Amino acid sequence: MNVSDPGCASLLKSVLCARCDPFSGELYQVEQAPRAVPVLCNSSVSANSTRSQLYILDFCSNLWDKCHNTSILNSPFAFESKAKTTAGFGSRISDSWSSAAEFCNEFGGASDNTSVCFSGGPVKLAGAENSSTPSGVCLEKLGNGSYLNMVAHSDGSNRVFLSNQPGKIWLATIPKQGSGEILGINESSPFLDLTDEVHFESELGMMGLALHPNYQNNGRFFVSFNCDKVKWPECSGRCSCNSDVGCDPSKIGPDNGANPCQYHSVISEFTTNQSSPSGTVIPKEVRRIFTMGLPFSAHHGGQILFGPKDGYLYFMMGDGGSIGGGSIAGGSIGDPYNFSQNRKSLLGKIMRLDVDNLPNSTMISKSGLWGNYSVPEDNPFSVDKELASEIWALGFRNPWRCSFDLERPSYFLCADVGQDLYEEVNIVTKGGNYGWRVYEGPILYHPPQNPGGNTSASSIKPIFPVMGYNHSQLQNPQGSASITGGYFYRSMVDPCLYGRYMYADLYGSGGIWVGTENPENSGNFTSAQVPYGCAKDSPIQCGAEDESLPALGAIFSFGQDNSKDTFVLTSSGLYRIVSPSRCNFACSKETVTPRSPPASNPPPPPPSTSMAMPWRHRGPGFSLLSPVISYIFLFGMCCNL
Repeated sequence: MNVSDPGCASLLKSVLCARCDPFSGELYQVEQAPRAVPVLCNSSVSANSTRSQLYILDFCSNLWDKCHNTSILNSPFAFESKAKTTAGFGSRISDSWSSAAEFCNEFGGASDNTSVCFSGGPVKLAGAENSSTPSGVCLEKLGNGSYLNMVAHSDGSNRVFLSNQPGKIWLATIPKQGSGEILGINESSPFLDLTDEVHFESELGMMGLALHPNYQNNGRFFVSFNCDKVKWPECSGRCSCNSDVGCDPSKIGPDNGANPCQYHSVISEFTTNQSSPSGTVIPKEVRRIFTMGLPFSAHHGGQILFGPKDGYLYFMMGDGGSIGGGSIAGGSIGDPYNFSQNRKSLLGKIMRLDVDNLPNSTMISKSGLWGNYSVPEDNPFSVDKELASEIWALGFRNPWRCSFDLERPSYFLCADVGQDLYEEVNIVTKGGNYGWRVYEGPILYHPPQNPGGNTSASSIKPIFPVMGYNHSQLQNPQGSASITGGYFYRSMVDPCLYGRYMYADLYGSGGIWVGTENPENSGNFTSAQVPYGCAKDSPIQCGAEDESLPALGAIFSFGQDNSKDTFVLTSSGLYRIVSPSRCNFACSKETVTPRSPPASNPPPPPPSTSMAMPWRHRGPGFSLLSPVISYIFLFGMCCNL
């Protein structure tokens, strides 16, 4: 497109590039008719107009003032008239429109609670902060494997690492959205097999996987798992129940047949041979980053993540459980030794470790570290000398699945599994105390046993959850609840989910929870449970083999890939969130396009000439191709095509 005036060219570029905005769909649809340009904000629209009752910015008149006498070769405005038919391409806007009022009556509009307009900047949907809850989450099933962790490959490709609880890691390929293909994975050939080292049972196993921020160059990756020192001699470390935290392991007794600190939480470092085409793993532990004996057989968290801004390793650790705490029936409960509030204990905490500046053995011993790591100087202990140096935040029962927001790395959200009443999601901040076992969510908790002492509510400043649910809100045959944390949804495949935080319950009862922040960056969330469905054209039929479980089975975790798509990892397989229209869920922000049939199917017949086409009203001789060609170069520059 050739534009003779630079000021006009800048405005036209913003108009054409609006199509790249993730929320632009409604700008190009008025009275069910598609447009070549968006609805331009116009304060001169009548208050009685059906288009608008709110006035924002007179962008339309501004564009008229800048451009109406400017020569514009292949102007996109020449095709929009409903009142007149324009043959060919107009050179100036004033050749087709006699005044700003006439021009803006055709192209103008304003935002109200049912429509939006373009004001020259990023699109903000009217009432977006108060937008209605999505009608549902549509899923397609890509694989039948049961995985606990999913980590996108750092090369930016469609490859991901998947690991299961028994101790295997695979390198898999995610198919393109809408391709109809399944997960590319060879289950018989894992990337790394640690089943001999990992102790696997109900709440024990391989719990976390993380790639070093510089993995592409150094090949370093880290695995978090549980081991049994009776079965593996290298499973040996200090017991977390010790005199430093006021605990005597000899007075605890066995738990589910295991002695105190028979099981350990371990973080091991491995490396890949980056010179090989596929980055072949070297199946030998490079170094032991962390080893800690566990007092009981439950509540060990175990997820590991690298901070996207600081590059440090975050390690989520539960309160250690209690005798019989790993069984459904339960035994003594409620963190009886109060590890979560004990500022010297690492149980019930989120830790922050530096795995780049490694200490020598003398420093490890002198500093009382639990392995080969150093402590970031700005950890909270720098201002709170009573706090163990590794601790970033405290007061957790069993943090299960945490994540950093892709677009706002300061948003670090963690779900924390409740005891009897409440499941919670927290925004985790430096030095924050999240209340357990003084509080269960926002509710005061009264522990039945206190061999480790108690903490009064008046002695702490708890940070209460931003989202969550009462157990009474769930109806599931298991009679239990256990939250699974997720992610902020950042894909535009489902625009009605964009920017919302997704989480679920392990037992999947009732649907998936969706949290909406209002206003943005306020930390104030409202959440609702929405149903999920399976796309009828899912590559693999959805459903769990065990009919006593909900359709997805147990929801273990969530994942994200390099395309920002979100996945649900369950006992019945791997699922991906897809366009809501594929499940017939309504989403006003979705632009529905016909899906190509699978390659094995014959193409559908072309539409009959009697089929109503949305561009028919434009008059004879109109071609969709012409205006597209006229500004495809500029559009490509905007969208980085």
